[in-house]
Amino acid sequence: MAAVGAAFGKVYLIGAGPGAADLITVRGARLLAQAEVVLYDALVTPEMLALCAQAELIPVGKRSGQRSTAQEAINRLLVECAHKYKMVVRLKGGDPMLFGRADEELRALELEGIEVDIVPGITTAVAAAAATKQPLTKRGVARSVAFFTSSTAPDQPDHPALPHTDTMIQYMGGREAAATAERLLAQGRSMDTPVVVVENCSRVDERIERLTLADLARGLHAAHGPVLVMIGEALRLREHQEIRQDAEQDARQQDNAASRRA
Repeated sequence: MAAVGAAFGKVYLIGAGPGAADLITVRGARLLAQAEVVLYDALVTPEMLALCAQAELIPVGKRSGQRSTAQEAINRLLVECAHKYKMVVRLKGGDPMLFGRADEELRALELEGIEVDIVPGITTAVAAAAATKQPLTKRGVARSVAFFTSSTAPDQPDHPALPHTDTMIQYMGGREAAATAERLLAQGRSMDTPVVVVENCSRVDERIERLTLADLARGLHAAHGPVLVMIGEALRLREHQEIRQDAEQDARQQDNAASRRA
């Protein structure tokens, strides 16, 4: 292992937050404005990249089901950039320490003795709770929350055990959410358990859909961006809560009503 910091620049793993450029932290925005090179995820918006217009921009996006940069290649790029530049930023959607492959990048940089700092970001679950005005915990109803994803490593089972918790938050849940709902129903969860689906959280094309667990088991419409699925009694509407009703959600509810009558 090389001596820490010897002949290398410093790497910052920065959380970009859920999407909106004004939801990055003040520290994150300041460091972006000083960066010489920025390696950024596919989910980072053009508005966010405008905060580092002075830097060389290197896309290293990873999207499920789409062609993307292999993690090993990203690790090599980070090391190469630390050889060339004094200030390197790895810009990740959400928070770098949650479903962000940060462990692999930290290991690669630490192996080379490269100094690393981490700047947290607002993870999408918290932003989605704010967007929907639905607290994830509720006194007397929900005192535990679990974040999970159905993505697994090659040597792990395709369907790992679901977390035992009051409120479940499934990241990258667009394709897998129906299977999650089916498993929960098979375990005895109520069919009318509230579900809130948020697509493109905090962005101008954000879409919010309110369902039940039974609705979710029938599947979701094709998504055009990252999908977060929130499940649990804490998400039940409050008595006087006003909600935004999307036209697509109206159509789904009419389809579900028709299928129940058939």
